[in-house]
Amino acid sequence: MKILIELPTWLGDSIMVSPAMENIVNSFDNVEITLIGSNASVEALKNHPKVVASLVISKNYLSLYKYARLLGSFDTFFCFRGSIRSKIFKSLISSRSKFQFNKKKYPNRHQVEKYCDFVNDSLRTNLPSGKLVVNLHKVEETEEKLKPLVGINPGAVYGSSKRWLPEEYAKVAIKLASTYDILIFGSRSEVAIADEIEELLQKNDITNYKNLAGKTSLMELTRLIKHLDFFITGDSGPMHLAAAFQIPTISIFGPTKADETSQWMNKKSIIVQTNLDCQPCMKRSCPLGHNNCMRLITADQVLTAMKTIC
Repeated sequence: MKILIELPTWLGDSIMVSPAMENIVNSFDNVEITLIGSNASVEALKNHPKVVASLVISKNYLSLYKYARLLGSFDTFFCFRGSIRSKIFKSLISSRSKFQFNKKKYPNRHQVEKYCDFVNDSLRTNLPSGKLVVNLHKVEETEEKLKPLVGINPGAVYGSSKRWLPEEYAKVAIKLASTYDILIFGSRSEVAIADEIEELLQKNDITNYKNLAGKTSLMELTRLIKHLDFFITGDSGPMHLAAAFQIPTISIFGPTKADETSQWMNKKSIIVQTNLDCQPCMKRSCPLGHNNCMRLITADQVLTAMKTIC
């Protein structure tokens, strides 16, 4: 059974697709999966044992026909995107059956449940929404840790509205430095935020940290998160990676819907958020100009929440 899956664009959404992907695998015999999507989404899931091929595709409309011909024919196509571009691409794909996700059909559900409901509706099955699954290609030996390891992830590729203040992250790190060694994560676009935190740590004579922002591949980031003892993050792709490995996590939420995109099935996960009338606005930048849903959250709140799961 040859199956083509188009993944969501965002890393976090793709991780939340993984239970639905497991349900697809379990619904057929002798499955061979080809993945297509953004670089981050394909990289996150391409090591699944049933994946035989993967292709990163651009958003260029003119290249859709080329990609469709390159991929060849399939028995079933599942598209986890609902954009116009994906609808056009679906029409070009050669497949005996085709299914496309429509978010309007699944309101008021966690994103994992939405994706699993989509697969159940497509295949007329009733499989449960299971755990997140991220496969690492190779398990590498890690150095022995002298202290427990805490990761902090101050960025959010989605937009500035989801980012907690760097100075508050720094306050948390300074408090934890006597007990934990610290890893600062971030993409290339988030180096400046991580550097702000590093500067504040240096001013407070904190030396047991590594600033890894912009220095890791997705697989390197995944391996590092897997070996954390604790994680502090905003609503982001790395947050969902931590959930896949059941890492104790404080998730800081502001403009997004915690009931839809919080960590899935992680018993050691706590959400810290304010409860303003303007939440959740779902905007990339604060439409009111103050971003109080994040600015009003303090380091003390995060540290207090951390004590409940440590």
